[in-house]
Amino acid sequence: MRSLYGRGDCAANRLNRLGTLTYRGDGVHDPRQVRADAAAFFRTLREDLGGQPLPYVWVPEWHPGGHGLHLHFAVGRYIKRSLIEQAWGHGFVHIKLLGDLPVDAGRLEESRLSARYLSKYIVKDSQALEGLHRYEVAQGFQPRRESFTAATGAEALAVISTQMARAPEYVWWSSEGEDWQGPPAVWASWAA
Repeated sequence: MRSLYGRGDCAANRLNRLGTLTYRGDGVHDPRQVRADAAAFFRTLREDLGGQPLPYVWVPEWHPGGHGLHLHFAVGRYIKRSLIEQAWGHGFVHIKLLGDLPVDAGRLEESRLSARYLSKYIVKDSQALEGLHRYEVAQGFQPRRESFTAATGAEALAVISTQMARAPEYVWWSSEGEDWQGPPAVWASWAA
């Protein structure tokens, strides 16, 4: 199971800055176009930053007002807003270092908070995403896969909670979803 949390993409790569990219005008309603634009954005941004590998995660979200899709992303380094605006070129840009954490919190805690924010968008309605991934990770920056065997979902959660050193803040069971038609599944998120 891939996760954006804990030992997942954001934490593994210390992605502690959260950004949003929107489209001007009527927006873009084609998920494939958004993916092409995101790929071009991150390729341009990486080149503008000197061509070195750039870890990132991005998640599409449907704008609640019907304006189409926009992107939320996380990176792990300071990038001038003007550089992001130049690389995006499609509309509004916002980026910030995550705060509201205890004074002794470090990059790991910041990146876990980033993962928590992005996870909210992953579990939102995937309307019209045409079977595409709910999020994308920079090539070469996927976390190391960890496998284990558990007889039940509860046992699996116990194992993962031990690895995370805390109980999950939120757990969703497919058995609770009246419309769920897939195999049994569980989704969990841990607090920052």
